[in-house]
Amino acid sequence: MRELYASSNGDRWHLIIEESTGHTFVRHNANEASGGNIVDMALPIFLSLDSGGPEHQALWAMIRTLVSTAGNGHR
Repeated sequence: MRELYASSNGDRWHLIIEESTGHTFVRHNANEASGGNIVDMALPIFLSLDSGGPEHQALWAMIRTLVSTAGNGHR
């Protein structure tokens, strides 16, 4: 599990890979004032919701880092 983003109101988003299946998803932990609900979203669904949110931007930044690291010296 890797934290993607933590908002100032206490909401948290994590990128999770389920080891037994390899399934990758995003877990949203709502803050206590909002009920503290936990929602798991398949990665494609999460990415299709709203690419402008800070939690989405954090995931895109992580992806860019992975791609640029993997592509060093290989064009």
